Amino acid sequence: MQHANGIAYTTAGPQDAPAIVLSNSLGTTLDMWSPQLDALAQRFRVVRYDARGHGASVAPVDSVSLDTLGRDVLAVLDALNLERAHFCGISMGGLTGQWLGVHAGERIGKLIVANTAARIGSFDGWAGRAALVRAEGMAEVAGGAAGRWFTADFVERHPLVVAELTEQLRATPADGYAACCDALASADLRESIATIAVPTLVIAGEHDPITTVDDARFIAERVGGSRTVALNASHLSNVEAAEAFNAAVLAFLAE
Repeated sequence: MQHANGIAYTTAGPQDAPAIVLSNSLGTTLDMWSPQLDALAQRFRVVRYDARGHGASVAPVDSVSLDTLGRDVLAVLDALNLERAHFCGISMGGLTGQWLGVHAGERIGKLIVANTAARIGSFDGWAGRAALVRAEGMAEVAGGAAGRWFTADFVERHPLVVAELTEQLRATPADGYAACCDALASADLRESIATIAVPTLVIAGEHDPITTVDDARFIAERVGGSRTVALNASHLSNVEAAEAFNAAVLAFLAE
């Protein structure tokens, strides 16, 4: 594990291959990308990192915005001397990817944003969740995660996978989680994503109650030349529909 301005990251795959950065969702770590690692590392230099306030990242969380989260990615690229890389982010990571497309498109090859929206939730919703975890810790948020992240069928068939990801959430520092809730509360790219000029794939989960297929279509309709793929999954589609997710990503990157 290495750090760039306090952001923990790791690499896998051929060092001279094209790079792809993977950005985790709120309340998870870079380990959430385990279902993608082997498939991507055969052809790409895979860079996974822990978002600020998560996992092994130690960057300050006293004031976090979407701008902060986007610039953390640029710090990792700079630390690796990568002028440009593909980017794949899910949920909060997908919003980070949209920020990069708007503000740092010259650093992005192809952009994949999954289970996300140009505006996720509401200010009051995120502010309330931030206040909850600051006051009471992560237990209540973690307790309801399985139903937000996965379909009931997946929860029943893969209890160990669900338990592992729920534990990532439970172990997330409350101040780091709350700081990212603050960032999401004010993050709204609905008016600016039309300026994204890099090739973009938007992945949605057909059963996602948080960021819907309609949210994905909203992005695709405004980002020129982009398209949407809907998978048989809920919010963490890279886990629930890993094979289909990997196939969609690899096909897009091969174009």
